[in-house]
Amino acid sequence: MAKSATQSRQSARVVQLRKGATIEMVRLTCPDEAQALRIAESFGTAILDSDGIRDMHERLIVETATGLSEGLSERAMQIHLQRIVGAYVGSAHGAGQFYSRAVSEARDATAKGAAEARDEDLDGPVGYDSAAQRKREFAADMGVQAHALRMAAEGAVAAYEQIVGEAWKPFDRPVDNPGQSLDRKAAAAQMSAFD
Repeated sequence: MAKSATQSRQSARVVQLRKGATIEMVRLTCPDEAQALRIAESFGTAILDSDGIRDMHERLIVETATGLSEGLSERAMQIHLQRIVGAYVGSAHGAGQFYSRAVSEARDATAKGAAEARDEDLDGPVGYDSAAQRKREFAADMGVQAHALRMAAEGAVAAYEQIVGEAWKPFDRPVDNPGQSLDRKAAAAQMSAFD
């Protein structure tokens, strides 16, 4: 009995953190410049100016910080930039995850079409592509978009380090636990019965 009570008290003190997306997670899920170029060449999509996107977003964040510098303390600037950069990184990570799912679906549809002749994988009516081809093209579009957002996030992260003087890392916020507040309210109501 004493052991389980001790364990429950210890677990009650542990604060769970909701982990934010990191730039490393973005790099793992979003295509790099070489892969984006292969996608663009294979599918005939736009070839992006990766360095231009990155540099433009770095300048944007630096100029924004310069404009705010007189009105914000160093700590307030750091908090503000933490949130701004976090939004860029989170957006890129979400796009990368979506791209990964689109690639998986395209691979599955293409493998099904190669494995056996199925009606759903046959070419559509004249002027329409097969379902597998549409999925491949969709995945290619998502890859180009994820790469563009990756470059924007990398520019924002570089600007943060330039302005703040330290590497950006996501803010890990405590997980909301609404059950605890309800427990406290219930305990207060029960204790009021003794008054």
